[in-house]
Amino acid sequence: MTTITSTSQRLRAADQVQDQAPSGPARLGEFGCLIGGREIHTGEINEVRSPFDRSLVALVHRARPREIERAIADADAAFRVTRALPSWKRAEILEAVSAGIAARREDLAQTIALEAGKPIKTARIEVDRAAFTFKIAAEETKRIVGEIVALDWLPGLEGREAYVRRVPLGPVAGITPFNFPLNLVSHKVAPALASGDPIIVRPATQTPVSALKLGRILVEAGWPREAVAVVPSSTNDATPLVEDERIKLLSFTGSPAVGWDLKRRAGRKRITLELGGNAAVIVHHDADVAYAAERIVWGGFAYSGQTCISVQRIYAHETVYDALVKEVLERVRRLKTGDPL
Repeated sequence: MTTITSTSQRLRAADQVQDQAPSGPARLGEFGCLIGGREIHTGEINEVRSPFDRSLVALVHRARPREIERAIADADAAFRVTRALPSWKRAEILEAVSAGIAARREDLAQTIALEAGKPIKTARIEVDRAAFTFKIAAEETKRIVGEIVALDWLPGLEGREAYVRRVPLGPVAGITPFNFPLNLVSHKVAPALASGDPIIVRPATQTPVSALKLGRILVEAGWPREAVAVVPSSTNDATPLVEDERIKLLSFTGSPAVGWDLKRRAGRKRITLELGGNAAVIVHHDADVAYAAERIVWGGFAYSGQTCISVQRIYAHETVYDALVKEVLERVRRLKTGDPL
């Protein structure tokens, strides 16, 4: 087997423009952090800029330590409300969120394209997936069931049974990356709602607007206002989301180095990590080389390779190596970059 080394750097549209951004108003406007169903304007502004041309996309107010504390305190208090919501009500809210996302499909897709630089066609697919994620969660909330365990495996326990119930855990903190600014947020929010847990989202500083718009949809759908917060913030200011004991579960998607450090600092709380991939392609001697090349180029260069499952290693049988290199190079040369809209 022969390893094909990288034939081209990842295509990054932002590399093709000057560092200085064009002047002009923010295309999407100004956004506050979302706490208690209200937008909080802190006065500490983060400029969200397009990776394509560095134009100003949005002005976003950063949450300071006091806002982070308020979000945690609200979530802790709101848990008494969310844990008591019956499954039919949670499902109803999740269905409403799904419908709200679908109704705003083009607006959300445009937002993703602007702040993340994702091609608009792919951005629309991400919106559809987010809506479907909440729909799946609505169905699954009806299937959070326990079990009955017979205890007669010990003498004296004949005729006795143990009942196991699944119950809400408590406030959840979700830390999300830039590459799927709506769907990966949805992957953290939807399960939390389905299980009756408050959720605090700390989105990537490069792409917070999609998460803030989703937060609005959650409130409009009827989820308790204090049980959802979206807090764009600096890494240091977000520390309580990792270390505060009132947070019962931390969900993180991002790099392995950061993820394992968060696990070390999270203490006794539960933690879920979705870290970087190491995706490989194996091309056998009897493979369709043209088809393999097509899939390799798509998998390696789609969205400039900024996905956790992008092709990162290629192993080709020596008998097809030269042909595969030729086919891959031909397709790479035909790739186009440009305005994601």
